[in-house]
Amino acid sequence: MIQSFEVTARPEQGPPRLAALRKEIAREGLDGFLIPRADAYQGEYVAPRDERLAWLTGFTGSAGFCAALTDIAGVFVDGRYRTQVKAQVATEFTPVPWPEVSLSAWLKEQLPKGGKVGFDPWLHAAGQIDSVRKELAGTGIELLRCDNLVDRIWENQPAPPMNPVKAHPIEFAGESAESKIARLSEALREAGCTAAAITLPDSIMWLLNIRGSDIGYNPVAHGFAILNADGTMDLFMAEEKLTVALGDQVRVHAPDTFLTFVEALEGKVQVDLGTLPRAVADVLQDRMVDNGDPCALPKACKNAAEIAGSAEAHLRDAVAVIETLCWLDAQAPGTLTETQVVTRLEENRRKDNALQDISFDTIAGTGPNGAIMHYRVTEETDSRLDDGQILVLDSGGQYLDGTTDITRTIAIGEVGDEEKSCFTRVLKGMINLSMLRWPVGLAGRDIEGIARAPLWAAGQDFNHGVGHGVGAYLSVHEGPQRLSKVSHVPLQPGMILSNEPGYYREGAFGIRIENLVVVQEAPSLPGGDDERAMLNWRTLTYVPIDRRLIVVDMLTSAERAWLNAYHRDVAEKVRPRLGDDAQLWLDAATAPV
Repeated sequence: MIQSFEVTARPEQGPPRLAALRKEIAREGLDGFLIPRADAYQGEYVAPRDERLAWLTGFTGSAGFCAALTDIAGVFVDGRYRTQVKAQVATEFTPVPWPEVSLSAWLKEQLPKGGKVGFDPWLHAAGQIDSVRKELAGTGIELLRCDNLVDRIWENQPAPPMNPVKAHPIEFAGESAESKIARLSEALREAGCTAAAITLPDSIMWLLNIRGSDIGYNPVAHGFAILNADGTMDLFMAEEKLTVALGDQVRVHAPDTFLTFVEALEGKVQVDLGTLPRAVADVLQDRMVDNGDPCALPKACKNAAEIAGSAEAHLRDAVAVIETLCWLDAQAPGTLTETQVVTRLEENRRKDNALQDISFDTIAGTGPNGAIMHYRVTEETDSRLDDGQILVLDSGGQYLDGTTDITRTIAIGEVGDEEKSCFTRVLKGMINLSMLRWPVGLAGRDIEGIARAPLWAAGQDFNHGVGHGVGAYLSVHEGPQRLSKVSHVPLQPGMILSNEPGYYREGAFGIRIENLVVVQEAPSLPGGDDERAMLNWRTLTYVPIDRRLIVVDMLTSAERAWLNAYHRDVAEKVRPRLGDDAQLWLDAATAPV
């Protein structure tokens, strides 16, 4: 098995650890300490050594932070985790709805007379700290650099990961590392910068055409880098990881020399203040130019080889998912549990020799568990798939040629009319976004509401983004592209994103339907009357959508036509790759509505 169902954190462990932390806070003469879910590299995912938030509080979500004060400890979580956090933290911790309640507003309320709150400068981005400090101006509340107080009390804290890197073949990368370094260096020269500081692991992996395994499910290795305008690069990574040749233009240094090297840089240095650790920003000071991570957009705009690899990976991945859905439908309601579904799906994926890992913990939530958006089934929560329930199955694979992420919501036995109506609204939103053509220059925030509109019409909505960027055998969550209310990055050809509206009724059921799509130039309309350059989507995911959950009369003729055409494509592209039983299942699953 790839995935573990072990319980990784328990609420009862939180109170004594919080008490120990408060002793360290008092010893430092502070009134509080900030504990983010972050590491020094500022990526979304962290190694076991850096799971400080989960270790302290019990909350295992992929985003959030804790502000531990002397008399209250707030756990700040966004809309994806409002249900989950209630079950994972003890009463000594107070869930805080974030970003609706900002850290600065909360601190003003909790420390009306001012106070000193410590933070580890390696674990917070410079922009984050600058923003909070600005909002706290005049309150008497200070944010102060200090040692990591959680590390002081964490006995048996795991060691930093030291796994070897491997080369990412040019047939999948589509461009050599030498070419990438050359063109990004030229962009630095044009911007008047002598260098760029890069801390995001997936940016370094993409730039050097290497992959690692320092973080579970994410093929990245920890390290820092300086890209120089003269066409060279300085990499700060443990030598024991580097078992591949990197080229003459790359110089390797010990990681602990990074700050000294940065301090010696001359001229303007390009950075992304949203990801650059505060510790590095304090060294650079006024030499920083906040032009963003130089790898971010080039990495996001996949080349032809990356898109072709991703498309092929999705077709092979579809085989594993469809074979699993066929097997699932053959089982009587009440005879399977969530872990059995996860196990079967991973066994089917592992039949593909190109699979390196799953791309995240498979979400298999039935009934009320489906309403927990990022539910992770454990030995304690494993639930039976009973008649009348619906199952949210969100999963993906890391293949040598691409990263997949797919969600299907599946009927177990006879499902009620309310669930079907909600499912159909989610489907309508997913279809309407899939059919969209839009003018060049629009960002995710400009179009994401199209996927929500059918739910809005019924007074419903969901508390996560419509879609996230996806890497090419890299992180399953990749920026800067997003389909989100807060995303201002214009969508460009080659960007891969998820299209995943949902609906969640706490204590009852959840629904999500997700395909991955890639931005492409839209073909001209008949007659060639386009007044503006337009974009549209190319679908990458080809797995049937459960027809048993669709209220057909709620679909427009255009939506019905899209669904039938999609299912014809699924049958054409995937059926020849399936076994006999799955072929028969697919024939029924893709019949026209």
